[in-house]
Amino acid sequence: MSRMRAGANAGNCALRYAAASAPTASFVHNGAWQNPGGACQAEIVKSVGAGNLGVFNADLAATKLMGDSIYTNPMLLGYAWQKGWIPLSLESLTRAIELNAVAIDNNKTAFAWGRRAAHDLQSVERLFAPAQVIAMPTARDNVDALVTKRVEFLTAYQNADYAKTYEAFVRKTEAAESALDKTLLTQNVARYLFKLMAYKDEYEVARLHTDTTFLNKVNAMFEGDFKLNYNLAPPMISKKNEKGELQKRQFGPWMLTGFKLLTKLKGLRGTAFDVFGKTEERKMERALIGEYTASIDTLLKTLNADNHATAVDVARIPELIKGYGHVKERNVRTARLQWAGLMKDFAGINQQPSVETNHRAAA
Repeated sequence: MSRMRAGANAGNCALRYAAASAPTASFVHNGAWQNPGGACQAEIVKSVGAGNLGVFNADLAATKLMGDSIYTNPMLLGYAWQKGWIPLSLESLTRAIELNAVAIDNNKTAFAWGRRAAHDLQSVERLFAPAQVIAMPTARDNVDALVTKRVEFLTAYQNADYAKTYEAFVRKTEAAESALDKTLLTQNVARYLFKLMAYKDEYEVARLHTDTTFLNKVNAMFEGDFKLNYNLAPPMISKKNEKGELQKRQFGPWMLTGFKLLTKLKGLRGTAFDVFGKTEERKMERALIGEYTASIDTLLKTLNADNHATAVDVARIPELIKGYGHVKERNVRTARLQWAGLMKDFAGINQQPSVETNHRAAA
């Protein structure tokens, strides 16, 4: 910051700033980590002055205009060059892209988009800005949109019956909460019951990797002769470190054939023939679904305006359950402690006498 401040004071500092910020390693160690992108930008403006800073969401622009955020850097390069911040000729930069010999046309196009953004940012942003919404969606519309999208996903994940089980439980929650003229509990149950039911096991990993949309995107990102390797930690064959944690190993392109076979066997999920479902992690994931629905059922029996906020906090508990393998196990232990505490709080609220009861006792 001190160097930027000194450069700005000397009149020879100009910055191009990508408005999108990527998470750091702190995200891995702290599940509650918040991206400080806005604060970072404010500090930079404070150091160099708003006039010396060019803010451009090149990550979003690259994704919308080029189909992939991989073109963020050449787009930023074009933006900075057009602003006059790079002391090189256009011919030199163009030739450098050609000599790099990787996605030449796409990189040139991204560079050109960056130049246009520097010249007329609003015209570029209008190309990928969302259309104006005329009618604001109602709370019921939000619930229906949440459920519809997730029912479609769970049908592909397992089958229609599995998805119907999910929808039926959400609708039961919605019916109970409607007496309070609220939808927040239902929205959170829709999100987090889905998260638990769509746990990423071996069948789901196989389905996602064989999805044509994913494969087409990979093929569009790279040119020439390339191959995909997969870093996996199958519980049944993976080694463990000194802490007892599964270690990933690399599998070659042949694994795609294995994925194609495995995705056809997803009907075995949760049955006696599910060899993957016998691991402790899979047993834990299936148990969490039952524990969650049982907790929500308990909440719904006595749901009222006083305990509604606590019920919502319970419904959000699965947000704490992140990661895979030993990371997920550690987060589940933490979540269970908070879960139990919230259920105790909920019960305590129900046991508190109401104001009307106190008045009667006093009389």
